[in-house]
Amino acid sequence: MQEVILVNELDEAIGSMEKMEAHEKALLHRAFSVFLFNKKGEMLLQKRAASKYHSPSLWTNACCSHPMPEEETKKAALRRLEEELGFTTSINKAFHFTYKAVFDNGLTEHEFDHVFVGEYEGEMQLNNEEVSEVCYKQMADIKAEIEHSAGDYTEWFKIAFPLLEEWLQQNKSTHATA
Repeated sequence: MQEVILVNELDEAIGSMEKMEAHEKALLHRAFSVFLFNKKGEMLLQKRAASKYHSPSLWTNACCSHPMPEEETKKAALRRLEEELGFTTSINKAFHFTYKAVFDNGLTEHEFDHVFVGEYEGEMQLNNEEVSEVCYKQMADIKAEIEHSAGDYTEWFKIAFPLLEEWLQQNKSTHATA
């Protein structure tokens, strides 16, 4: 049974709960999203496995999930990169945001999402229970696809993407992938 960390609007832990119950009750919980780029500045996208309990077969960022109770968020992000894609790489916290998305299956993601950014272009070992395929794409191409085929992308990705664009623009001189 996987538990998530329940938080308040300031990301202060207020308890924990079984993951599915938190999604059924739409309670705010801690999450993370990892965005990775290759040396050409292309973003790594993953297509979620068809068997995922929500947002199956949709494109999204390299990795996203929830830290376990007592687990530091960056360590959780690195753990999930290894579990989903078969590698780890250096990542740094960029920003955070809160969102709420209701899904057709009655579940709700209500997350305080910590966004990490890094660079990677090596070998991958995809976990087929999590990921069906991966690719690298230019930011401009992703933006155009979201505008024309929004239903092909996860809800959190569509919220995070413009925030990431803004963060990258503001951090060009200090960000390794800019």
